[in-house]
Amino acid sequence: MSAPSSPTGAAHARSHELVELDYELWADAPNGGSELIDTTREEVASKAGLKTPEGHTMGPRAHQIGGEYFPSGIENALSQAEVGKEFQREFPPAEAFGERDPKLIELFSMHEISRLPEMRRDDAELNVGTVLTVNGRRGRVVSLTAARVRVDFNPPLAGRKVTGTFKILKEIRDPADQVRGILDIQYGRGKEFGVEVKGHHVAITVPDRSKFDFAWMAAKPRIIERIRSALKPAGIRLIEEYTTPAAKEKEPAAELPAENGSGPAKSEGTTAHGHAAQHPPAPAKDPPPSA
Repeated sequence: MSAPSSPTGAAHARSHELVELDYELWADAPNGGSELIDTTREEVASKAGLKTPEGHTMGPRAHQIGGEYFPSGIENALSQAEVGKEFQREFPPAEAFGERDPKLIELFSMHEISRLPEMRRDDAELNVGTVLTVNGRRGRVVSLTAARVRVDFNPPLAGRKVTGTFKILKEIRDPADQVRGILDIQYGRGKEFGVEVKGHHVAITVPDRSKFDFAWMAAKPRIIERIRSALKPAGIRLIEEYTTPAAKEKEPAAELPAENGSGPAKSEGTTAHGHAAQHPPAPAKDPPPSA
């Protein structure tokens, strides 16, 4: 059903606004019934057997209205939603992930497929449903014979009706929370970052696990752009601190006790510095008297 009409004066989320969103999204399954695509609701995910991506926690998440996370039809519905009021709506394929295009189903020889990098691995398997990258395009194998492989380059959810249940819990207004929300949307693990907003300056402390993460390096330009757009700060500082481990102190050589128990032992004929001792010659004795 469509989003319910809301009373005059009710707060609505605006395009490009950051909000906290709770939702579940289902698609019609090819063999009947429905399939859970995504959700923020732990109980719903658990019943459907949907695993939480690594580095993410289940629960309401930051979302930018009119952004790139959902198809445009879903984003348009969210832009008209009333804050704090749950609604449910069905989206035909054209408003969700698009109609299926028969022209995007292509036939390849088994020789062409066998030359792909992913098929040269020792553990490579080719079955219906295997995802391949052919000439820079990702597609799924839909049929194969000994000589031919048919690959579907349509998006996995193309041609399927989608049903969504949504609730915008609140608008995110606090500047530090906005930064964390942008981090969550563009990279994830927003709660692990230290965020400080003072006046027109933003400081973000990067957690250890992200410092050498290629995904973080790729996300940084987008994060900076989104923070500039949302907060318009005078400056953004990314803090990546690297602490050098303290070197171990060299332990002193063990010393043997002297015979009398006091002070270090010294070898006979040497000084404490290890040099040979120079003893003065013994005085000559007088010769015995002659008989």
